[in-house]
Amino acid sequence: MLPRSLSLLYESLRDFVVADEEGEIIGTGALHILWKDLAEIQAVAVRENHMRKGIGSELVGFLLKEAQELDIPRVFALTYRPSFFQRLGFRVIPKEALPQKVWKDCINCPRFPNCDEVALIRDIEPPP
Repeated sequence: MLPRSLSLLYESLRDFVVADEEGEIIGTGALHILWKDLAEIQAVAVRENHMRKGIGSELVGFLLKEAQELDIPRVFALTYRPSFFQRLGFRVIPKEALPQKVWKDCINCPRFPNCDEVALIRDIEPPP
């Protein structure tokens, strides 16, 4: 997961949702809106002892529903676990297909400019 400064966490705090069990945070995820037609799912993480229980899928599903309610037609993710997102209807795309604005967070990454994350995108159906 991309390291984030405390100030960046405060700036994006409202993007985050958490899954909890009896008051313990067991998972997180964020929907970061980049533009009127594009958002990114970020920071999806589940505690190791709670993995493979559908929590990550539920978090992503919640974030996709939020994008739908906001009428955002496309959501993407950058990940080292593309199969997880593919199971949720995302498709792999070339990173270069994403707008350059996406890469502003990458400047802080220790792997920049040799990023080996996979870009995936999913089209969102308009709300009923």
